[in-house]
Amino acid sequence: MNRLAIPVGSQDHVQGQAQAAVTLVEYGDYECPYCGEAYPVLKAVQRAMGDKLRFVFRNFPLAEMHPHAVRAAEFAEAAAGLGKFWQAHDLLYENQAALRDADLYAYGLRLGLDSQVVAEGFSGRFDRKIKEDFAGGIRSGVNGTPSLFINGFRYDGERDVDSLVSALRQAARDAIRPRAGSHR
Repeated sequence: MNRLAIPVGSQDHVQGQAQAAVTLVEYGDYECPYCGEAYPVLKAVQRAMGDKLRFVFRNFPLAEMHPHAVRAAEFAEAAAGLGKFWQAHDLLYENQAALRDADLYAYGLRLGLDSQVVAEGFSGRFDRKIKEDFAGGIRSGVNGTPSLFINGFRYDGERDVDSLVSALRQAARDAIRPRAGSHR
C-alpha cells in the first residue's frame, strides 16, 4: 500500500479543519477526464462528511497527455494568490472542455482577477509549486489521476459517493480508536 510521502502542510490547498477526523488528498489534473468525473463525486463526499473531512488538492498535471493541464494549474495557483483557489479549481473542472489561454483569461475576469495576475501566473512564477506537488505525487506512488489518499494511505477502491464515504468513515473510526497498549 502506498503512503503519502509529503504530509499535508501550509503549502497545500485545503478545505476543512486541520483537526477533522479524516483527511482526503487528491492528486489531480484539470484536463483529465477521470478527474472531471471524480469532481462532482468528491463535492458530494465533502457535503456528506461535513466538518469531519479535510480535503486537500495537489497538482499533478499530465502534460504529455493533456496540453492545457499545466496552464490550468498555473491559473489556479495565480487565483490562490488572491484567495480564490477553490473558486478557480471548481471553475476549471466545471469547464474542462475549454482550457485554452483565452478561456483562462475569461475565467480570471469572472473571478475578479486582473488579466495581469493571470499573465503573471503563466510566467513561470508557480512552476516550483506545481513541480513540488508533482514530485510529491511521484514519491507517493501516483501514476495517474485522480489519485486519492485517505489519512495518508492510497485509496484504490470504488470512486462512487457511497464507497468513498464508507471508506472515509471507517478511516475516521480507525483514527479515534486507541492503539493496543496505549492508555487514554
